[in-house]
Amino acid sequence: MSIRLRKTFLEKISSFYSFSERTPLTSLTMGKNRITIHDVAAKAGVAISSVSRVLSGHLDVSEKMRAKVEAAVAELGYEPDHLAQSLRKGATDTIGFLIRDITNPLFSIVAQSAEHELRKAGYSMILINSHGDLSAEKENFALFKRRRIDGVIASLISEDSPYVRNTINELGAPVVLLDREVIGLNASAVICDHAQGVKNATADLIKNRHTKIAFVSGSKDVFISRNRFKGFEEAMGDAGIDIDNGLIRFGKFDEGFAYEQTKDLFTGQNKPTALISGGIGASTGALRALKELEIKPGKNIAFVALDEWPMFDVLTSDLSSVYRDPEEMGRQAARLILDLIAHKAPAQAVVSTTYRPRSSSKAVSDE
Repeated sequence: MSIRLRKTFLEKISSFYSFSERTPLTSLTMGKNRITIHDVAAKAGVAISSVSRVLSGHLDVSEKMRAKVEAAVAELGYEPDHLAQSLRKGATDTIGFLIRDITNPLFSIVAQSAEHELRKAGYSMILINSHGDLSAEKENFALFKRRRIDGVIASLISEDSPYVRNTINELGAPVVLLDREVIGLNASAVICDHAQGVKNATADLIKNRHTKIAFVSGSKDVFISRNRFKGFEEAMGDAGIDIDNGLIRFGKFDEGFAYEQTKDLFTGQNKPTALISGGIGASTGALRALKELEIKPGKNIAFVALDEWPMFDVLTSDLSSVYRDPEEMGRQAARLILDLIAHKAPAQAVVSTTYRPRSSSKAVSDE
């Protein structure tokens, strides 16, 4: 993805969410001219307890009393102190959303979809980025705990990091994982059926006479990579084709890793005829490497991108892909976290993936 497109996505995200731990609490809750409940009571000529009952929606309030208080609130421009309210009721009406890499546009759509659903239920959302760094991820969970958020939706960097289970289980708030499986964790999860989409894509490549298929993906420490590779293995096995381990590259979910591995694959002696790249960052890096090598997908090699980015069908209309619906992921994540807050049992929501064949996955010899 180009730097310009990334900047656009980040600007879009920042327009929805803004948060900094360094923001002074006083700037959020206090001010020289802040109107208090005492001011409202004085203006309405009623007791503070009467104002409190009106503002909390208590039924045992006369219409005359309610009208006087509401008029005073409107005239003074009074806004309730949400921090004080949250302390009284033991809830902040806030959900934390932890993203592994905020530059990935897929997660901006997931976050926006989740925020939309949560807002309808009366919750605000705090979005925070781990920058792909485990220590930052751990600090972010500690931050959520200090902020007493009511729940967390998280895309973890790793599933087997020693701190993950203890940190999340001790968080004191329900958790929903995005495309992650952590054994021994009391959490819900939104899981995509990557295996089926990748299996269909691989089978299509095989049908188009490709047997030397390269597979470049992020770490096998996370569910998404394992599940994708499972689909690849199944398709190759069904066709009776042995997997060439020299063409399989697991590492990082970023452009740099995919760029380097693609360069290595197509400048060595054992060149593949097809490439499956796992993720938006990987596809971007792989395509950049192929462009530099003057190798055109659909002409010199076959190519399948796992995941699509916004305007994918416009900017890359010839690229085959495996698609997962980020809006549905966000909706399901919001539903699951609200269910957990309502003390329902942890559950799993499965989102399907779809193989979308285009000209880049055809048989190269047909050109």
